[in-house]
Amino acid sequence: MTKQRSLKRLVRERMERTGESYTTAHRLITSKRPENRPSGLHQSYPEAGYSTHRESALVRRLLASAGLDLSEAMVCGLGGGIGFMYAVFQYKAVPHPLLTFVAQHHPRPWIEEVADNLDASLSSVTSSSAKVALDKLGAALDTGDAVQITVGKGGLPWIDGVSDLESAEPYTVNIVGMEGSDFLVDDCSESVQRATADALAQAWSLHKKGRFAIQTLRLPADGRVDLIKALRSAVGTTVAHMTGPVLGNAFDVNFGLSGLDKWATEVTDDRSKKGWPARFGNGAGFEHAMGRVAECFTYSYSAPGATRPIYAEFLQEAAGASPLALEPAAQLAAQNGQLWEEVVEVAAAATDPTTAFTRIGQLARTLHAEETKLVEALDVAVSA
Repeated sequence: MTKQRSLKRLVRERMERTGESYTTAHRLITSKRPENRPSGLHQSYPEAGYSTHRESALVRRLLASAGLDLSEAMVCGLGGGIGFMYAVFQYKAVPHPLLTFVAQHHPRPWIEEVADNLDASLSSVTSSSAKVALDKLGAALDTGDAVQITVGKGGLPWIDGVSDLESAEPYTVNIVGMEGSDFLVDDCSESVQRATADALAQAWSLHKKGRFAIQTLRLPADGRVDLIKALRSAVGTTVAHMTGPVLGNAFDVNFGLSGLDKWATEVTDDRSKKGWPARFGNGAGFEHAMGRVAECFTYSYSAPGATRPIYAEFLQEAAGASPLALEPAAQLAAQNGQLWEEVVEVAAAATDPTTAFTRIGQLARTLHAEETKLVEALDVAVSA
């Protein structure tokens, strides 16, 4: 099977070749559409390929296959939309701390949030071994259903450049048919991929906590959904997770507006060991931090502009489909998306830690204030 280069590498190669910004290069690469439709792809499954927001696109395609055609932006909002998490981890095997941001709803899986908000049926079948799971997967596909599973990202043969530490990172994919004995896999890369049973089993086995779960999404028997109820519930969840608590434990300080405040403080803190000058102020640590900022606010557990632009699209669409007064929040989300994109561009072009941290810290402080306004506007809309 031919391997595709990682999206991160494609983006940076295009930047070097064209001089485009990180965000522009990412958008133009992911706007490519697939050239053909595999013969084994389920007839009800829509066209696959790159997307703006991966998790939303995968669930949207499952919904379309089940008979409900919603936009990717609408599914993004129904899945909880935006969020924020900031965390720094240290491992003995790595010479510098590891940085993680999540700029979307977190941590509940997207498919579960969407299903609950739409009152759709989400069935989950688990197995004790890969062999049993593959048999169940084949049986599920025989019914005509496309399904979703969670694998370890590093086990998929067409994704390269994944470190050993990230290899078991949970990664959702849709299984959308078979060609001969190969499974057809939609992971929102440039086209539907093919995986042998052995390759899929290896990747699936990396997600050890998943118990080889196979998830199938079905609409209510009458095919009708209460969209206004779903919108109110989804936006309410976004507000709750941005204001906290999320997990109900000490780690909640890293989520939502609290996490934004913590990040803004640590970026320019030159007095403690938790500040970025101490953690990421030189060498490989600086390169890692700037790379993670660019990735995490563009496509890694996010979408371009830290998911805010597509969430703004959702809010505009929701405002037109319901009595909820979401237009002010939509405008704020779009404006904030531009600020998040500026953070990405600063990180992508950074060469000097002091200059980069100072500017990112300024933007983080501004974002904390503007995101607070956005959350307040969302709360007003759903509380009225």
